[in-house]
Amino acid sequence: MITPNIPKDIATEIVDPKAYADGARVDAAFSWLRKEMPLGVAQPDGCDPFWVVTRHADILEVERNNELFHNGDTFTTFTTIEGGEKVKQMTGGSPHLIRSLVQMDNPDHMNYRRLTQSWFMPQNLRKLEPRIREIARGFVDGMAALGDKCDFARDVAFLYPLHVVMEVLGVPEQDEHRMLKLTQELFGSQDPDLNRDGKEVESADAALASLQAVVIDFMTYFNAITEDRRKSPRDDIASVIANGQINGHPLGQLEAIGYYIIVATAGHDTTSSTTAGALWELARNPDQFAKVKANPALIPSLVEESIRWVTPVKHFMRSATQDAELAGQKIAKGDWMMLSYPSGNRDEAAFKDPFTFDVERSSERHVAFGYGAHVCLGQHLARMEMRILWEELLPRLDSVSLDGDPRNMVSNFVCGPKTVPIRFKMH
Repeated sequence: MITPNIPKDIATEIVDPKAYADGARVDAAFSWLRKEMPLGVAQPDGCDPFWVVTRHADILEVERNNELFHNGDTFTTFTTIEGGEKVKQMTGGSPHLIRSLVQMDNPDHMNYRRLTQSWFMPQNLRKLEPRIREIARGFVDGMAALGDKCDFARDVAFLYPLHVVMEVLGVPEQDEHRMLKLTQELFGSQDPDLNRDGKEVESADAALASLQAVVIDFMTYFNAITEDRRKSPRDDIASVIANGQINGHPLGQLEAIGYYIIVATAGHDTTSSTTAGALWELARNPDQFAKVKANPALIPSLVEESIRWVTPVKHFMRSATQDAELAGQKIAKGDWMMLSYPSGNRDEAAFKDPFTFDVERSSERHVAFGYGAHVCLGQHLARMEMRILWEELLPRLDSVSLDGDPRNMVSNFVCGPKTVPIRFKMH
């Protein structure tokens, strides 16, 4: 058992969903860790101890050694001892409520990833660009029709990537609202505004019962899609998953549902968060808005900077498959580790003025999409969606300012803006 050395108050802060909603709180905790204890051991109350990887370079080191640091051997996202036991009771011993690419290691990871990989490659996505532009233009027209104010998160940023991904996946438009609600209940399970129960989470039991109900709803929905696509395949990702084979056998139900869920949730939610976070910063920083509006060539760097800035996925956990050394520390076989992506993306050693939102930042590489074998499958689609939206919106947006206080989701896993009220002028 590894011995904790991170002070209890810092250890508690970096797993507190409300600290991520606040932003400044978790930034302060990670800044302290990068300076004083860049690779330390945390043990919040009721939890197993785990290493906290806070520096950009160390996160890359773990990500590129995916045989040494596994995703799937234990919990892939942070959980308490009680929460972990409940998951295992529900699953018959597995630490995973769902089994998607995120919970897999090789050879499974590569085999399952290969099924849909070609769909997400730039050469295939180029064929989708005209349709995505048409969708983006529709949302920009819709925003203009709202007059001079809206909630950019709810009215535009949540809905545009959702529509794109559901079309690619093969979910009918009339079911998009259902998919959005389920996604928010899944990732917002710690947020009383978004979770299924509509209240503060009081126990691991209640939280997991709620999450299990969401997963069952996804399962019911996508089992019907599988049945349909096996009878009549189409040119969509659902047909690839429904009819895909691994080593000559169809996907198991757990793996198929995991695949659907990751595309149907992470496929839009993280892009939505980043898009909403970008406009939040442009509204807060008129100089940055003026720069990118005057020079559309800055749109790709606006996209990268907003991904770095928001870092929607806050962590993934890894475990060591054998004794190892990282940043001068001895990691023992079986040790649990948290990769803290927001910390890596605010690392002073990797980014100049990391706490400044800078649309001209271009040379530095963020870790928001991960790295190595587990790099985000949908990264090229996400970048393309955001680029196209800004190409359509910025030329028509004359001014923008905040019209109230934006707020982030309450979550220590996937977290981004849930409301961004703005006042704007468009032509």
